[in-house]
Amino acid sequence: MSDYHEPVSEMDEKTRSLTRALNSLKEEIEAVDWYNQRLSLEKDNSLKEILSHNMIEEIEHACMTLEWLRRNMDGWNDHLKTFLFSEEE
Repeated sequence: MSDYHEPVSEMDEKTRSLTRALNSLKEEIEAVDWYNQRLSLEKDNSLKEILSHNMIEEIEHACMTLEWLRRNMDGWNDHLKTFLFSEEE
């Protein structure tokens, strides 16, 4: 199954890079969820430490990708400024 909904041969390199970044962000967030679920059930503390470490790394990867998107895809910067770290609920 393709990540593209339009003919990839007709897309410019920037669009293909954005697609790679967006898919990577989805995968990193999914990995955070998986590790979080495993942590909630794991009884062995030494394994919990490893799983927690892995989850934190996935969060880091997601944040790095989000920052790349903020710099490279229209709309992200303005919306992140509006909603991220705001006092609104």
